[in-house]
Amino acid sequence: MLSTFLLALTMGVHRIVDSAWGTAFAAVAVVTFGLSGAHGDPARRLLVTGMTLVWGLRLAVHIARRGSGHGEDPRYEAMLARAPGSRNLYALRMIYLLQGALVWLVSLPVQAAQYTPRPLSALALAGTAVWAVGLFFETVGDAQLARFKADRANQGRIMDRGLWSWTRHPNYFGDFCVWWGLFLVACDGGWQAAAVSVVSPLVMSVLLISGSGKRLLERRMAGRPGWDAYAVRTSGFFKGRHANGTDEVRGESADGRTPRAVVMPAHRAGRPVPRWAARIHRPAPP
Repeated sequence: MLSTFLLALTMGVHRIVDSAWGTAFAAVAVVTFGLSGAHGDPARRLLVTGMTLVWGLRLAVHIARRGSGHGEDPRYEAMLARAPGSRNLYALRMIYLLQGALVWLVSLPVQAAQYTPRPLSALALAGTAVWAVGLFFETVGDAQLARFKADRANQGRIMDRGLWSWTRHPNYFGDFCVWWGLFLVACDGGWQAAAVSVVSPLVMSVLLISGSGKRLLERRMAGRPGWDAYAVRTSGFFKGRHANGTDEVRGESADGRTPRAVVMPAHRAGRPVPRWAARIHRPAPP
């Protein structure tokens, strides 16, 4: 992350840190693979390294392409506008060092799995299947949204097609599955690996659902035309669960066609985003 910070200073934008998010995990996987040669099961080391490389590099390339030719990310502009003193030192502390610590914490299943000597079993296959579901949701969801936004006729409209008709956040749901899948692969190596790495999927789940993931995004989306109707008819994350973390009571309108829902929005229910979570700037959704 320090090298990314120096590159950002040269380029004059901090949004490149989002591309470094996936690359950092890939680097952790490769380094740990090299260090664990005399300890871990070769098949598990290859599996978890390959899974992390595919996920991390795909994400890095996608974010780099999406941000190419654009200026600073509005999230970072808003945050740095409040910086006390040097903006660059504030960015180093609140963006780069914080994300670096988070990469180490979240990558614990990858690190732990590399050092377990137990051969692969059914639990590792189950974890790989969960990871594959997550990668599918992220990859297909990103591609569908990119095609939607490329069509000028869709300017100002809400994406509600394909996977985006199943969940309002297929990319976040995919991320959720990826890290629970990697955790299961680590668990397959024994209870010690599970105990060391369980914090990873738990932290990612909190960040994606209640922290700097979908809750902050939906606060920004709330004023857009068509958003309220989309939020009513589309699952927020898991099926049957509203995006703001509340339950929906679904029914029909008098004409029998228009869905309706009784919802208590999270921000009106007095459940603000925790400050510690809001400060963790994960890559912005596409």
